[in-house]
Order: sequence, then structure tokens, then C-alpha cells
Amino acid sequence: MRDGKVKISVVIPVYFNEENLIPLYEDMRDKLFTRTQYEWEIVMINDGSGDNSYGVMQELAEKDSRLKIYSLSRNFGSDAAVLCGLAKCTGDCAVVKAADLQEPTELVLDMADSWRKGNNVVLAVRKGRDEGKIQTMFSNLYYWLVRRTAFPQMPKGGFDVYLLDKKVVSVLLQLDESNSAMTGQILWSGFRTGYVYYTRLQREIGKSRWTLRKKVRLVTDTLFSFSTLPISVVFGIGTVSSVGALIWAVYVFVCRLRGEIDVEGWTTLFMFNLFSFGVIMLTLGILGEYLWRTFDASRNRPPYIEEDDYQRKGQAENSAAMDGGGDQEDDTNLQ
Repeated sequence: MRDGKVKISVVIPVYFNEENLIPLYEDMRDKLFTRTQYEWEIVMINDGSGDNSYGVMQELAEKDSRLKIYSLSRNFGSDAAVLCGLAKCTGDCAVVKAADLQEPTELVLDMADSWRKGNNVVLAVRKGRDEGKIQTMFSNLYYWLVRRTAFPQMPKGGFDVYLLDKKVVSVLLQLDESNSAMTGQILWSGFRTGYVYYTRLQREIGKSRWTLRKKVRLVTDTLFSFSTLPISVVFGIGTVSSVGALIWAVYVFVCRLRGEIDVEGWTTLFMFNLFSFGVIMLTLGILGEYLWRTFDASRNRPPYIEEDDYQRKGQAENSAAMDGGGDQEDDTNLQ
């Protein structure tokens, strides 16, 4: 049990959410900030948005000192923005949620209650979705694939919103993995986990930037980082092809001994060679993906680049005054 007043950090990656931010802030102010048994900290990270999201974030930060905002130099992806937020937060635990208002804000309180009971990770699991059939189908297929190939403990409805104790945050910051999936890292860590359930709402403000390309990238990152499926596929295809080739060779040899080989077999031979070439290229593609990921990790590039650490005007003036005082003291000592 975790008793006493604790500090909760809410980490929110922002990408083209200009219209969502003010309603999101007002919703958190009314439903979270009134709960005085908690101390609140909101960490927003602008992930290279091309709209005025960062300008709205600055306006909100000027009004409320509980907001800490940062801006990345370009779009590094949601996981990189979340990682930046986790590195900046100072709470006893951190809640990661989206800025699109599709998850009820009350979830944060439900997860905090579960965390107080001793769970180091609390997952907000979708029990339903008020979304289109194609989006729902893709999500269900993805989470089914993850459960079958990488993490049997992945909830059936999946999760995007979660709470992490500060010890879990520390572990995630130490992993330093490239081209991975944050949700997979959380499940891999194996900490004591609790669950809360909710229905994901239809997006009412703005347009989703969750493109097909990003969905495919998520699938490949998960499979190549946490599953042996790609290598198993190569091994399986190679085995089937070898057995098939052996059977075909025996059949051709028997036919040759019986004098049943005709010149017309060229078409079959061509098709077989074409299939073999496709198998070879598929194998090289999968092995090349592993090789590229190994090379990319060896370059040791940072997962994100922070361009702007915004300070409220009052904080900036105090910081400048302290810096000026320090310079004056140094000058006096030199004299």
C-alpha cells in the first residue's frame, strides 16, 4: 500500500493536436486537479507538430505552473516523445495518455487507486471501441498477433494508456533500445501489473495522424524486437522448400529412369525456379531487416532531440536574475 500525499505526473505526447489541447487541459483541471490528495504535474511534449500545438502549449503553461512543456526538433514518433516525457517527469508515478480525448480522464484516478494498492504497472485496457470497423479490425489483429508470437500476457483489447511507478520509469530509461515498441518493453519488464477497463471513444476533434505506414511500422518493430516469428518463418519456408525439392528430385529421377521425361517440362522448371527465387529474396529481406536494426542500434543515436525547454516568464526572469547574480559574484571574487 502507498499512503500519504503523492505526486502524479501525466505525460502527454502532442502531434497535430492544436484544437484538442485547451479542452484536454480543462477536462484535466476539472477532473484531476480538484483531487487534492494528489500533487499533479503535466508534462507535454511537442513531437514535431506542424500546426500551432506548441503555441497553445505555451499559453497553457503561462497560466498554470503545473504544466511543463518541451518541443522536439522533429517528429521522432510517439514512443520517443513519451520517453522524453518520462525523463522529464518528477512524480512518484507517471501516467501516459494521448491528447486526442478518446480516453476518459477519470482513468487516471482509477489507475492511481490500483497503483496505491501495490501495482507497479497499471494498464488501461480497452473493453470496447466507438470507432470504425477497419480501425477496430486492425487493432484486434495486431494484439492477437502480439499475444500469439511475443507476449501471451498482452490484454485482448490492447492498451495505449498506462501508469508506471518511478522504478519502472527508471528501467525503461535504461533500456536504450532503437526501433522498439514501448508497450512491448513494459510487458517485457515483468513488473507487478494491475488492470482497469474502459471503452475507447470516437475522436470528435481533429484528424488522426495514425497512418497505415505507422501501423505497419508498429507491427514490424514489435515482431522484430520481441518475437522469433520472422526467423521462424524463414526457417519454415526453407524447410518446406528443401523437402519439396527433395521429393521433386526423386520424382524426376524415377521418371527419367522410366523414360517418361519430355521437353515440355520446361514450364514446370521455370515456375519452380521462380518460386525458389522469391523464397531467397524473402529470406534476404528478413535477414536484412535484422542486420539494419543491428546497424542502427550500433550508431547509438539518441531516440529524440530536444529543441526547446519552455519556461514561464516568471521562472525565466528568476533564472536570469540568479545567473546575473552569480556572474556578479564571480566578478567580485576576481577583483
